[in-house]
Amino acid sequence: VQLQASGGGLVQPGSSLRLSCVASGFSTGHYAIGWFRQAPGKEREGVSCISQENDDVFTFYTDSVKGRFTTSRDSAKNTVSLQMNSLKPEDTAVYYCANGGRPFDSGLGSRPGEYDYWGQGTLVTVSS
Repeated sequence: VQLQASGGGLVQPGSSLRLSCVASGFSTGHYAIGWFRQAPGKEREGVSCISQENDDVFTFYTDSVKGRFTTSRDSAKNTVSLQMNSLKPEDTAVYYCANGGRPFDSGLGSRPGEYDYWGQGTLVTVSS
């Protein structure tokens, strides 16, 4: 099981970035895939999660990114993306994707301990 996050960079406030998490060794359609971020001196924070079981798709977003960030899955590429719009300086962090080891129901997805596998991080810096 491997996850590879990419797409970070330095952008100005109000800009957009799209992060990608490429999975290998498993199908993203069978597991909850979360995005987390960790800013210097702060704890790792759950940003989003997407999970699908049969026809039911569950997504989670932390309050600070609702309406600005969208997570989605591309089954053909076995990739989960995080589209980040209207970026703010407080979004600056290293972003990680993670595999939850199973599909998640509502109420799960925000805590690092719920995830079994982690990719390396990609740095997002929002600054003028």
